[in-house]
Amino acid sequence: MHKLSDYIKLAADAFFQETGSSELKAHWIAEFFHDYGLQDAYPSQSLVNFANLVQKELTRNEEQAAKKTRLYLDKIINSIE
Repeated sequence: MHKLSDYIKLAADAFFQETGSSELKAHWIAEFFHDYGLQDAYPSQSLVNFANLVQKELTRNEEQAAKKTRLYLDKIINSIE
């Protein structure tokens, strides 16, 4: 059995790949939660809490991507000057 954190990362990655969005959709996460049997594997885990954790991961990933982009652009600009 995978750890809950593995499912959170998997859900965030899959959602972003499918939609290109970092704003989680309730229907999508409900299907993921059901399809992966998370209610059975983690009976104390609520769908709402899981969705919040996945949204947090999506936001973190988006912030990291923005930071990498800024660093890359700074590097390009500095090499031109």
